[in-house]
Order: sequence, then C-alpha cells, then structure tokens
Amino acid sequence: MAERRPKNLGLERVLGTGALFSTAYGNVGSSIYYALGLVAVFALGMTPIVFLIAGLIFMATAATYTEATTMYPEAGGSSSFARRAFNEFWSSLTAWGQMLNYIITVSISAFFLPHYLGILWEPLLTSPGDIIVGIAVVVVLAALNIRGSKEAAGLNVVLAVADFLTQVALVVLGIVLVLSPERLVENVEFGTAPTVSNFLIAIPVGMVAFTGIDTISNMAEEAKDYGRTIPRAMKGVVIAVMTISLTLPAVALSAMPVEDGRTLLALGPEEGGFADNPVLGVVKNLGLGSLQPVAEVYVGLLAATILFVATNAGLIGLSRLSYSMGQYRQLPEQIRQLHPRFRTPYVAIIVFGLVACLTMLPGQAELLGTVYAFGAMLAFTVAHLSVIALRIKEPERERPFRGPGNVRIGGIDWPLFAVLGGLGTGAAFVAVTVLNRETLVIGGIWLTIGAVTYVVYRRRQGLPLSKTTKVVLPEPIVEHEVEYESILVAFEDEEYSREVMATAVKLAAKRRRGIHVLVTMTVPANTPIDAVMPEQERRVQATIDSARVLGGRRVTGHYEKVRAGEAGRRIVEEAREIRARAIVMTPPRRRTGSSLLGRTLEAVLEERPCRVIIESPASRAPERAAA
Repeated sequence: MAERRPKNLGLERVLGTGALFSTAYGNVGSSIYYALGLVAVFALGMTPIVFLIAGLIFMATAATYTEATTMYPEAGGSSSFARRAFNEFWSSLTAWGQMLNYIITVSISAFFLPHYLGILWEPLLTSPGDIIVGIAVVVVLAALNIRGSKEAAGLNVVLAVADFLTQVALVVLGIVLVLSPERLVENVEFGTAPTVSNFLIAIPVGMVAFTGIDTISNMAEEAKDYGRTIPRAMKGVVIAVMTISLTLPAVALSAMPVEDGRTLLALGPEEGGFADNPVLGVVKNLGLGSLQPVAEVYVGLLAATILFVATNAGLIGLSRLSYSMGQYRQLPEQIRQLHPRFRTPYVAIIVFGLVACLTMLPGQAELLGTVYAFGAMLAFTVAHLSVIALRIKEPERERPFRGPGNVRIGGIDWPLFAVLGGLGTGAAFVAVTVLNRETLVIGGIWLTIGAVTYVVYRRRQGLPLSKTTKVVLPEPIVEHEVEYESILVAFEDEEYSREVMATAVKLAAKRRRGIHVLVTMTVPANTPIDAVMPEQERRVQATIDSARVLGGRRVTGHYEKVRAGEAGRRIVEEAREIRARAIVMTPPRRRTGSSLLGRTLEAVLEERPCRVIIESPASRAPERAAA
C-alpha cells in the first residue's frame, strides 16, 4: 500500500502566535531607540501628542495589514495587496517604496547603534566615528548575508523580551521618579515651539516608531492557522508598542523638559543633548543614584545589540523583497541574480546595502527620518486603498479577519479603519513631501528610478506593464511514493553515509519493509525557502539516487527545504506520517557547541516517534554521493 503526497515547495507553516509576535516586536520595538529623539527634534513639547496621533494611525494600519494578510497569506506586504487590488505596475511602485523603507531601516539602525556604545567610548557619539562604525556594521552584515547567515531565532526572542521588559521598567521608574503632568503642559508653546509645519512633519516622522509593522505580513507564508495566529500576534504587537509609545515620551519630556524652546531630548551630543541616543538620555536623567552607571551601561549595550539585530533584519528584508520582485519580473535579472555558491541575492544586497551606506554619509538623522516617512506613508496608504478596493472587487472572498468599524452602504461593507487610516497616512505623506523639499526630491528621484527601471525592463522582455507575470520555477524531480510501516533514513544536506543505508537495508530485509530516504536541505534565513538552488538540489538528489542503488527497488525518497534548526522536527513529522517502525540516522561529521550528537539527532531523540537507530560514525570516512 502506498501513498503519494504533494511536494511541499512553499514555506512550511510552523510559526505560532508567540513566534510571530516576538519577531515582529523585535523589529518594531527597536525603533523607539531613535524615533523618540527624531520626533522631539520637530515636535519638542508636543512629542507625546505626536506619538498619540501616530499610534492611532498605526492601529488602523495594523488592522488593514491583518485583514489583507489573512486574505492572502503570502510574503510581500503592501506590494502583494496592491497586486491583488490593482495591477502589477502599482505593485512594483509600492515595492520600491518598501525597498526605500528597508534601506532606511538599515541605515538609521546602523547610524544610531554607535551612539549607544558612546557610553563606553565617547568618540562614537559624533562624526566621523559614528558614520564609520555605522558603515562598518552594514558592510559586515551584508557580507554575512551574502554567505547566507542564519537568524538566531531563540536569541531574537530573548532580546525582544529583554527589550520590552527594560522599556516597561523605564516607564515605571519614570512615572514614580520624574513624571509631571504640569511640566508636560508647560513644555507646550504650540505655534512657536514647535511651529505648525514642524508639528505636521513630526507626525509622519513619528511613524518611524512603528518600523517593522509589515514583519508579520512577510512571515505569513510560514504561519500555521494563519486566520487565528496572525490577528493574535498583530494584536499583541499593537498593545505592546502602544504601551511604550504612549508613556515613554511623557517620561522623557518630564525628565528633559523644554526650556527656552530647547530640550536635551532634541539636542545633539555636541550640545550635551541626547537626540542621537534618547533612551539613554532618559536613563541618565531619572536620578537612579548608585544604580545609574550600571543602568547606563546595560541600556547602552542592550540598545546597540537590538539595533544590530534590526540592521540585519533590514538587510534580510532587502534580500527577500528583491527576490520576490525578481520572481514577479519587477527587477532586471542582473539585480536579482543569486550567488553561484551561496544561493543568496548578492547583487541586490550589495547594491542596496551600498545605497544604505551612502545615506549615512551626510550624518543627518532628521533627513533619514523624513525619507523613511516618505516610503512608509506611501506603502501604508497603498495598503489602506487596497483593502478598500478588495472590499469592492471581491466582496464574497473569505476574510478570516475583518477589521473593526464597518458601514454597509450600497451593498458594500466599507472598512472605516482603512478609510480613516488611509486619510491619515495620505495626509502624512502629503505633509512630509510638501513641507520638506529634500525629502520630496529624494523620494521623487527614488520612485522615478523604480518606475523607469520597471518600464524599461518590462518592455525589453516584451511583457505588459499591468499584467502579473511570475517566473516559472522548475519543480525538483523527486519521487515521494512512501510505504506504510517503513524504515525512514534521514540525511542532512550532503551528509550521506553508506553505513547508514546498509543498516537500513539489513533491517528491511529482515522485516520485508520498504525504505524511505528523507534528505533535508538547509536554506539560509535571508533566502526565500522556495528559491531555486540547482547545485544543492542536484547533490541531495544524488544522495537519494545513491541510496536507491544500494537498496534497490524498495527504496523511495525525496528532499525538503528547511530552515536552520527545523530538520529534526521535519524528520519526526515524516516518521509519523509514514508510520515508520524505525529511523536510521548518524551524528554529523562537523559538530558545533556542546551538542554531542548534533542538534537534529537530539531533537529526534527527544520526540522519539519510533525506534531510533544511530549508526556510529567512529570508522566512517568522509564521502559524497555520486552526482
């Protein structure tokens, strides 16, 4: 009796609410370390009000992203929504806006990182030290991403929790030690400090505090039970972010009040201020007594670490977005080209990483903030418009999540959250472009480059501008004919072993059972899991072919692409699905850390879905399956 299962070429749905929340908060929560100072530069005593307004827009935007993402649980965010609601041209233009967001995320995170390390070495607080270190961070991370560095998921969760608890602790201490409603009122001289134009600019800049809102959307293809986990994770992120964004600015302005139209929160380090490391400024002005030095070093190191992770997340976003744009023929072949060895979009990483470094050279944090606002407001506005258009275009389509506040008019459920959110982000987009000429010029040039690149490339390919045309990926030629109650042989990547297969053949001969070979192929975190990897696929297929030569007709096999650390879980699932009586494995030749048997084998032994037979590697010489 045999069963043929469909080949799994998409992303595996393995992420629950906790994983989605921690990853998203790790990205969104990091932005407060620079957004607080950027907003204060423009808004001064109105900073808490700006964060309140931006927070309300954020809540509407989160509802929009949740509804659209659960409708179409695929990576891409607002560009994916635009593709469904409008056409490929608008999707491409939106994707270029998203690309600008990722570039500025990389640039601004790397630029602010050394300012927090300035607590240990003062030259990092000012130019050129901060710019040099910031560029060095981008270069190092770009090199690691080209090689296919893996994300340390567990570490990211720990950092996200530590980050949130630290910010909550600062808020609690601030409320007890320095918060003064009277002082907050005295800080405001609206019309003078800040001016009306600066206040209006501060609102879109305040949206920098919510950098990374599209993280959950980009992880949608890996979310299990996405109709429930995505809304829950997004709700958790909104609550956590709003808790900090609505309280920490008030604490900061109480600790560093506005005097004579100036506040230390909006001044640079050369004037004794903390615009470049605002959270550290809060710590310095809380009056913690003997705990002050320790608290400053702790917050400085934590902030630098989280900004390092945020910079890396931006580069991973760049690589994934460029690959996605290439898949939909929005980028020329030369830009989306994969590295011949590491199979990562190295050209895109180099090109856009270089752009991120160039944006740091002027050393103007305010300009980075307004340019980010340009790209973010464009992407958010398109997302809102897409949800409205989809309510009209596809009213009957299943929506696992419907945003709050809907009015039925003319047979259509109009989403008030998207309407109000779109008005808010649209007005913010107009404000940041009309009131800031540099931002208008930079953003306009960027979108023009994107539009021209798209049009020229499409024309040369003979493709229409508005039609969606996806690159056809060849499916791996693998057989997945699995005998029930069989023996499962598991290999990782190219860790083929004749001894393991020989053991499986002996067991099968005794029990007259079939043998199924599963080869897991690790895909780098910054590469889409369904990316074509011809050389690696050829080698793992050769492993299966070699097993068939040794085991004969009773051997079936297939390979599956997994993320780092997922191989053990996938092997356990496979054993249960095929009702394996035994799993035959061997420890890896190369071992890291303190793991005796290797992470994958230890994961299988922990679950132990059936008998696990370990072939000793003591006398095993390195070998490679014949290609």
